[in-house]
Amino acid sequence: MRPIPDLSRRSFIATGAALLGMGVSGPAAAAAAFFKRVNLPIGLQLYTLGPEATKDLDATFAEVARIGYRAVELAGFMGRTPQEIRAALDRVGLICPSAHIQPRSAGAEGFSGDLGKLAEALAVIGVKNAVAPSPYIPDHALKAAQGATGADYYRKATGALTAEDWKMNADFLNEKAAVLKRSGIKVGYHNHNFEFAPKGDSTGLEILLKHTDPGLVSFEADVGWIAAAGVDPLTFIRKHKGRFTQMHVKDVKASTQTNVELRMDPTEIGSGRLDWKTLLPGAYAAGVRGFFVEQEPPFERPRIEAARISHDFLAKLEG
Repeated sequence: MRPIPDLSRRSFIATGAALLGMGVSGPAAAAAAFFKRVNLPIGLQLYTLGPEATKDLDATFAEVARIGYRAVELAGFMGRTPQEIRAALDRVGLICPSAHIQPRSAGAEGFSGDLGKLAEALAVIGVKNAVAPSPYIPDHALKAAQGATGADYYRKATGALTAEDWKMNADFLNEKAAVLKRSGIKVGYHNHNFEFAPKGDSTGLEILLKHTDPGLVSFEADVGWIAAAGVDPLTFIRKHKGRFTQMHVKDVKASTQTNVELRMDPTEIGSGRLDWKTLLPGAYAAGVRGFFVEQEPPFERPRIEAARISHDFLAKLEG
């Protein structure tokens, strides 16, 4: 069933104003490319490009900008100072409104370190959204994963999280968000698919949504992982309208089997099973304002080429 369009007075006025600003009306307006219509940049989560991308930051950013991306999201500081990152961004006209910040890290790039210094670093780069890319994993869950390696280690550690651990994570996010809000930094949480594993009569993600303060903590919907969990991304985002303010634009192949154990068959945007023409406008209507392409390994082609394919599909997508 096709979702019912958002026909609220506010969305109607906002959409009309955007189209008038573009000088478009009538049938041509309905066919306007989505990102032009909403006047938002297509962003790229730099995790997509892998560790090789950090070796020559200027060359990486230049190629990202050449493709047409106008925003990036950091997955760590890539061994650079905030000043070096900002200078490299400025040289090619990119912005960086969002960054993934590790929960357990006590260093300059972590939520468990000096939050004042973290806020200063993010301000230099221009980051306004500090997103936890995963939960704070307590010692007992790390111990449960001992002996495992690679992705299996993370699967076992996250699988050992209890409902109380997820409640602790909600408290953790509220606490960090209250501090960083004073510096103009918003705190968010990015999901995978293990957050959909049952925890009593709920799930990890539902516990986070219930126990975090909507005035402090927002969410970044990774729609590829949501789909891999067997959940319709747009239905879920609409259910929690206003809580998801950013999105990882990620596609999955039809061969992806429903699971909550960090497994998916990834592909470029437009080559998988997600209905982007419906999903993107629907997510925008539900409050999403930051869109970042991200693709998981394994890749069937060079990562930068995959990023280009995804960008070009989105740049032409009507919605």
